[in-house]
Amino acid sequence: MADTNPGKDSATASFSKDMSYADYLSLDPILGAQRPKSAAHDEMLFIIQHQTSELWMRLCLHELSTARTHLINQEMEPAMKMLTRVARIFEQLNNAWDVLRTMTPSEYTQFRNNLGTSSGFQSHQYRLIEFMLGNRNLAMMKMHEHRSELYNMLEQELQIKSLYQVVLDLLSKATNTIFSATVYSTDTPHLANDAVMSAWVEIYQDPQQNWALYELAEKLVDLEDYFRRWRFNHVTTVERIIGFKRGTGGTSGVKYLRSMLEVELFPELWNLRGIL
Repeated sequence: MADTNPGKDSATASFSKDMSYADYLSLDPILGAQRPKSAAHDEMLFIIQHQTSELWMRLCLHELSTARTHLINQEMEPAMKMLTRVARIFEQLNNAWDVLRTMTPSEYTQFRNNLGTSSGFQSHQYRLIEFMLGNRNLAMMKMHEHRSELYNMLEQELQIKSLYQVVLDLLSKATNTIFSATVYSTDTPHLANDAVMSAWVEIYQDPQQNWALYELAEKLVDLEDYFRRWRFNHVTTVERIIGFKRGTGGTSGVKYLRSMLEVELFPELWNLRGIL
């Protein structure tokens, strides 16, 4: 309906020369990116679930990268704000599993064969998030060899310190502790280290003395808490829909996903709670 009372507060109605909402968000390619390979009704749900997850992960990488830069520059407050945002992104990703779980096993089998060997296990963005946080498993690189630009992106990440290692630099300075070179390996997963544990215990025993570092540590715990919940919800969703079948990407499915629940990104921050 035409505006019968046009004035200075009336909304713009013509976009032949101006940028519209759809133009700004590039909605045409986004909304045209859902291309089901079957006639199954629920394949659209499956595609949109995973596409939106990748968009949220894109934002995670944006936030984590900038947070790491802030931490290198000892700018704690903006970094902590970004880490809080990443935790909330994983809260959104957790809620998305509730939508996918409305799909029954019978509905999934109608299009599962159309996935071929594709699997969320192959997400390079998920792998990059893990690498940035410190879980650097080189065995996971091979599946990205067919895309040189993605493989190179992961390789470049392996050349620099993880976000957690940058935090450990701050911890080292605050506690006058020198950590061994193994703590700063850039191409292996971070494992619990006694010296790192002792340094964190020192911070937690007197939080007022190093409040910013103490608060930063809790931001990391909060982030990993939501990350763990996402992994757990992934396992239960897969078990609910396909049981113990092998994954489309060749993994053992639920068995593999359960093994990932044991992975700790910041082990010292969890282990110190038992000794305070």
